[in-house]
Amino acid sequence: MERNGNIIYTYKDDKGNVVFGLYDCQTRQNELLYVFEKDLEVFSCSVNSERTLLAASLIQSTKEGKRNELQPGSKCLTLLVEIHPVNNVKVLKAVDSYIWVQFLYPHVESHPLPENHLLLISEEKYIEKFRVRVAQEDGNRVVIKNSGHLPRDRIAEDFIWAQWDMSEQRLYFIDLKKSKSILKCIQFYADESYNLMFEVPLDISLSNSGFKLVNFGCDYHQDREKLSKHLSLCVFTNHTGSLCVCYSPKCAAWEQITYSVFYIHKGHSKTFTTSLKNVGSHMTKGITFLNLDYYVAVYLPGHFFHLLNVQHPDLICHNLFLTGNNEMIDMLPHSPLQSLSGSLVLDCCSGKLYRVMLSQSSLLQLLQNTRLDCEKMATLHCALSCGQGAQFLEGQIIQWISENVSACHSFDLIQEFIIASSYWSVYSETSNVDKLLPHSSVLTWNTEIPGITLITEDTPLPLMKVHSFKGYWEKLNSNLEYVKYAKPHFHYNNSVVRREWHNLISEEKTGKRRSTAYVRNILDNAIKVISNLEARNLEPRLTPLLQEEDSHQRLLMGLMVSELKDHFLRHLQGVEKKKIEQMVLDYISKLLDLICHILEASWRKHNLHSSVLHFNSRGSAAEFAVFHIMTRILEATNSLFLPLPPGFHTLHTILGVHCLPLHNLLHCIDSGVLLLTETAVTRLMKDLDNTEKNEKLKFSIIMRLPPLIGQKICRLWDHPMSSNIISRNHVMRLLQNYKKQPRNSMIDKSSFSIEFLPLNYFIEILTDIESTNQGNLPHCSQGPPTFVLTSSVLPSLFTSVNCFLSKILLTYK
Repeated sequence: MERNGNIIYTYKDDKGNVVFGLYDCQTRQNELLYVFEKDLEVFSCSVNSERTLLAASLIQSTKEGKRNELQPGSKCLTLLVEIHPVNNVKVLKAVDSYIWVQFLYPHVESHPLPENHLLLISEEKYIEKFRVRVAQEDGNRVVIKNSGHLPRDRIAEDFIWAQWDMSEQRLYFIDLKKSKSILKCIQFYADESYNLMFEVPLDISLSNSGFKLVNFGCDYHQDREKLSKHLSLCVFTNHTGSLCVCYSPKCAAWEQITYSVFYIHKGHSKTFTTSLKNVGSHMTKGITFLNLDYYVAVYLPGHFFHLLNVQHPDLICHNLFLTGNNEMIDMLPHSPLQSLSGSLVLDCCSGKLYRVMLSQSSLLQLLQNTRLDCEKMATLHCALSCGQGAQFLEGQIIQWISENVSACHSFDLIQEFIIASSYWSVYSETSNVDKLLPHSSVLTWNTEIPGITLITEDTPLPLMKVHSFKGYWEKLNSNLEYVKYAKPHFHYNNSVVRREWHNLISEEKTGKRRSTAYVRNILDNAIKVISNLEARNLEPRLTPLLQEEDSHQRLLMGLMVSELKDHFLRHLQGVEKKKIEQMVLDYISKLLDLICHILEASWRKHNLHSSVLHFNSRGSAAEFAVFHIMTRILEATNSLFLPLPPGFHTLHTILGVHCLPLHNLLHCIDSGVLLLTETAVTRLMKDLDNTEKNEKLKFSIIMRLPPLIGQKICRLWDHPMSSNIISRNHVMRLLQNYKKQPRNSMIDKSSFSIEFLPLNYFIEILTDIESTNQGNLPHCSQGPPTFVLTSSVLPSLFTSVNCFLSKILLTYK
């Protein structure tokens, strides 16, 4: 298979001639390239991008009684054929060793290149690059210039293993230096140049493994024979700058199998060991490694399927290990497979070529059916990383979470989903985001994965051989620099936001808030988040969220915007400030949007209506279910200190009043599970009448309010108890700044004369202070002061003071 997706195949016609055909993946048409009129077997072949030259290696047919068609003393004949039109044939090699051929495909294919480059890989452990110049004659006829002498370069020698990456035009090979396996990579460029990119030692033993090539065509002579007993070794990369080496040594016995993955871009390796069940006496299937973009899969037909997270390999719970009869395993062929570049695999028995992709529907089914927490965790992350149809996928996961909120015991399911989904929503915006944002809420995992053991070891980082990087190599180098110098890691957390938010709330309580410009900037950030969130969802929401101020949550939102933006600006060099600001808004909007969707899924499931927003109704089972999931959302966000949509606490409190007995309700308020908002308490005072039960509830709520909100709420409740509270608060304010002064003898005592002299004296002092305050008020037309010691409130005040002094006397006695 060539880089452009075209497939070259061969077959024998009825005369025994070798026919070369090409399947065009764009037009889905077959094309005849060339017919070789001798009864030989094709060992390797390749065609250039213009389809004007065909390179082929042929060997003697294995059928008995066939005469030798090759030159005496040669085992392999390597030819270069002009096929546009069919013309000259040049012999490149006629040697007693196998030769593989591969044309290089440049990135630029808009016009024919005057020179083609052809790799020849020899079984004698060297690689040569031929430069083939072509010219057009007699119209469109393409011929080889100077065919008598083709320039060549020796680009590698003394290697024991090599792999060709057709899509990226890279050659990986391993040579032995002092019994050490050294992996090297050569990158070929469109301008016909090439560079040795890196060297890295691997802790694997290849000295007795023989000679092996990967992705140089389907080599039946090398791979079919004793396939299951050969070692497996391949290199996988992806666009994020990852570099993985997958290795499985030769197996003498199949009762236990071991394989390793070297995460070169992370600086460590993991070696896995698993025991196989029901192993027959003759094992004919070997391990296949598959490249699935963000994952590497290890597959042993009929036994297990191991999905390894390439981006975040640190925790074993982010890998999915499946054994036995499983739908995902059953989808793959149960015959020996050969992994090609990208996610392509070849079924060596049927000759079918497959493109392997992760099935979202199967992952969702596994998420719903599996019982192990580790499998739920791995499946959740795997499903979110797929990317296709993200909105529909998230909706399915949210629906499942709303029905199984307590399904996991090792981690918080809501928390993990919010963090992971928000991470993947901005992951593709720019490189290095994976190093700056958390992808999981779980930092450690100490539980073993059933059926598999693991050993993690540090590995040397590659020695880069060039100093200027572009594309993939720039991302790989960035990953390696991060491993070298990022101690501790750069992942964002809300610790600074937590500290600053608590400071602002404390300042609000004491009335000593810092500059209004600073606070206004924070609140403006919150407005941007909410506007961005509303722009993402044009449909009206089922739940009454985002409809009130909720200054505390807006402060938290704005602080997170400010801190996350500073975090990105520090570490994302070269990215526009405007793009960073938008990425921050998208990330925080996504967090809030997911919370809204989780709540709406539960709201929709239980068919709740706007009538639940009034306090004069009793709680139902449906309301209790929604209250429960809101409590779980609150737990998930509190530990990470994430913001909640404005209105969340109001709705949570309303449902709590509906569903909980008074003592449970007050316990939830005192422990911080329910936060009393001004909107919720105002509605409670207006909706409930003054029955004995409601009076007890109202008084209990008022006594737990912050002072500033409590003063407003007391004025809404026309009740002696409210007047009592107002009086106490007023007396407290009067006495806070009281300094003893000469008494005013002009005070009229007849209106409040009481036999208890200490109380008389105390009231005289309060009246004197009040009179002084009245005299100091400026003359204006704005009405009377908010509170004075009038006769209407004096009885309540007397009662309060009398109770207070009685306690003093009891203490004195």
